[in-house]
This record gives sequence, C-alpha cells and structure tokens, in this order.
Amino acid sequence: MNAIKKLIHRARHSFFLFGLASILWLLFRTGSKPTRVNYPCQQASAASGSLWIATYVLPAIFSIRSQGTRAAKSARAQAGFLLLLSISLSLLYGSFGMMGLGEMKGDDVAAADRGDSIMINLTQMRSPSQVPSEIFAVTGAIGSNDSLTRLIELMNHNGLAFYAQNSLSGIIGKDDVVIIKVNSQWDERGGTNSDLVKSLVRAILNHPQGFSGEVIIADNGQGQYGSSGHGGSLSYDRNNAENISQSMQSVADSFPNQKVSAYLWDRITNNSVGEYEEGDMADGYVLSGPPDEKTRIAVTYPKFQTEYGTYISFKNGIWDPASGSYNCRRLRVLNVPVLKTHSIYGVTGCVKHYMGVGSDRISRQAGGRSHNSVGSGGMGTEMARTRFPDLNILDAIWINAHPGSGPSTPYEEADHTGIIAASVDPVALDYWAAKNILIPAARQKGYNDMQSMDPDNKSPGSFGDWLQLSSAEIVEAGHQGTTGEENMSVYLEN
Repeated sequence: MNAIKKLIHRARHSFFLFGLASILWLLFRTGSKPTRVNYPCQQASAASGSLWIATYVLPAIFSIRSQGTRAAKSARAQAGFLLLLSISLSLLYGSFGMMGLGEMKGDDVAAADRGDSIMINLTQMRSPSQVPSEIFAVTGAIGSNDSLTRLIELMNHNGLAFYAQNSLSGIIGKDDVVIIKVNSQWDERGGTNSDLVKSLVRAILNHPQGFSGEVIIADNGQGQYGSSGHGGSLSYDRNNAENISQSMQSVADSFPNQKVSAYLWDRITNNSVGEYEEGDMADGYVLSGPPDEKTRIAVTYPKFQTEYGTYISFKNGIWDPASGSYNCRRLRVLNVPVLKTHSIYGVTGCVKHYMGVGSDRISRQAGGRSHNSVGSGGMGTEMARTRFPDLNILDAIWINAHPGSGPSTPYEEADHTGIIAASVDPVALDYWAAKNILIPAARQKGYNDMQSMDPDNKSPGSFGDWLQLSSAEIVEAGHQGTTGEENMSVYLEN
C-alpha cells in the first residue's frame, strides 16, 4: 500500500506525467465537440500541454543530429509542426480567457454542452376585443444579449410603456421600489435565468430620468423541498445562465454602487408577524384572514426591511415610520418565472409562480395550505388579495417540455427555445405560452400525452382547470385574466 501511495505521489508531482496526461485529456475530453474546449479543465489542460511540449518535445527534436538532408528536413518539419501546435494551444487558451469563457465552472454542466435547441414558430394575433390581453414576445434570446431591450421596445411601440416619466404613464417610475420575483427553489434550469434578471435590473437602473429607487431580487423557496431539500437559494453554484456560476446574489452584487439587493424570503417564512401599522417592525409573514371559502387558501404575504433600510409590506407598499403611513404606489412587482412543466399541476408559469410569494408553512398552520390550493385557484386568490404583478416577464429561454417531469430541471433535460415574453395579464401569458411554446416543443421531442399542460383541458385538477379558477379570482378583483385566445393580441418583432 505504501508503494502505491508513493507512486501516486510521484505521478501527481511529476510535471512530465502531468503534462502528458493533460494533452491526452484535452484530446479525449474535447473529442468531436470543440465547444468543450471552453471548459476550465480543458483550458488548464491546453496550457499545461503547451508547456509540456515546449519543455520536453521541442528541445528533444532540435537536439537530433541530422543524418542527411531528408532527415534534417523531417526533423525541422516535425519541430515546426509541434511548435505551431504549441502556439495554437496557447493562443486558444488565451483567446477563451479574454472572452471570459474561462469563468464557467463545472465542465460536466456547462451550458454549451447540454440540452437541445427547439425551433418554435410564433404567430402574431390581433383580437377584435376592445380591451384585449396583450402579449409581447421576442425570439433569439439568451438573456445576456439585447433581447430584453428589444422586448421593452416592442412593448413601447405598441402602447405599453416600461418607464413612467413626466406626464406619461408607465410601469417603472424613477423613484420606485421594484421587487423582481424570481424562481429560486431549483438550481440549474429549474430557476429563472439570471442573465435575464441582470438585464432587467440594468434596464430599471437605466431609467431615462435617472433611477433613485431600489431593486430587490426575491423569492420564497418555502424552506422545504427544492434542489437542496431545504427550500430555495439565491446563491446556487449551478444556475440558469451562460456562466453557470452566476447566481441571483451575484447579480445583485454586480451593481455595487446602486441600491440593488437580494432577499430570500425562506429566512422569514416561519415568522408570523403583524403589519407595521400594528406596531410590529419584525420581518416575517402576515396572515391575511381565514382560508378562502372557494379556493381554500389562507393568504399570506412577506413584510421585511431591505438591505438599505426600506420597510416593505408586499400588500400595502412602502412603510414610512416617520409619517406612520404606507406608499402603495411606489412598490412595483415584476413577476419573472421560468416556463416548465410540473409533476402535479401541469405547468409552472406566471400564476403558479406566486407560490413563492406566500408562506406554505404559515398557511398550512392556518388550515389553508398554499400549495394544496393551487388546483382550486388559490394562486389567483393570492394575486388578487396581496399585490397583483405590474408586469409578467416569462423566461422561456430554456424550458422543460417533458410532461410531468418538472419543476426540477437539470441542464440535460432542458431545451433551448430562446423566447422571452411579457404581459400585464399573467393568465393570458400562461395560456398562450403553454399552447404555443410548451406543447409544440413537447411534440418536437416526441413526447406523448400532453393533456397535463393543455390549457384547453378542463378536467378537474388539470392545468386548464385551475388556470380557469385562478382567472375567476383575478377578474373578480378587477384585473385581466384571459383564457380565450380570441381575446388576446400577440405582438412579435417584424
């Protein structure tokens, strides 16, 4: 055993063996897929292999004494070839480093090597309705490119202004406090694309009048289930992004001179508190009455102080301790879910995403558990009785179209469609996305039995059924909640 340990130790500390192994690993691992060369281990292997060639091979060749013109030419040719190979490997390593691809972590889960690309053909629609639910969509999205800018421009061009300025109405004002509600219960492709969220934060901060407000990236993974088995995280190692190490927390940290932060509501999901106006300044969840008679949900919502000292009641708005009053108008909510299937409820989209607003623990103690109420329209009640989202931005860049396999979505099970879409109406966006993105993608993948994600399937407990029940709650509260395509207008880039 000691002899084996010594051998292993010598191998690990022998640059000759290490460099040779690096070259073999580079050739074997890269294989027929050149994109793998951007993995960190491949870049390290290229650097080590280049140095090994320069140290051992080139001097050996140049030391060979010529035995004739042919031998000399052969030696020079081999030396030239190996020198070129060495330089090429070094340049390749350097070029990938300059492009920033070396920052990606975990070569077995690199974004470039997982999932299929699905081509989705979207169609524009114009509704004859006087007040249609409008959906805006762009393709070719990867999150970090100009796709969000294009989406905002498409909205602006068709009458939905992203920025509120001067006398013009819009969604985001220059001094607003904006909650970006993301999906954080699952890592890899199960969570919202952090490149998209970063682009969204940047768009808010780039308000034409200058931005003096605050942005909070938030979610409640409920302190249970999820990728870790203990709820959500805003600091995953493996994220839905081009650079998979980019977590939601790192997105917030990338704006050090702005009021941008991240708050995981899991931290307070077990804390039952009163409202600020009742004299309770603690962070926690407010129980808003007994369970609803129709949807059987006990509505709860977060109340918390941000990193920058702002007091927020998700339902009532920004609390001012000096005046003892709320400013409801300044609080904005951008609902940014990832589109995927769900093993129980068929589809996770904008409406189901509000499961991460309430506290499943406290609602269960009150006799109206949030998660159990999804099938009876509970998320519609949650939206209607807390704070309706000012805008829903659906992340369909990478989707899970495998019926019943979500909500967890490993890299290899996700498919790239490159679509992002937005609407003020969460129900319409869910209906349209399921019918025009999820189901077509599932067909292309060869999946059968897509009834679980069909919005027109109204069998009890199905996605179509609970979406309709949620819609009834939303419409009753005075918001748009459309489940008929005849009342939807879809705008695409020309």
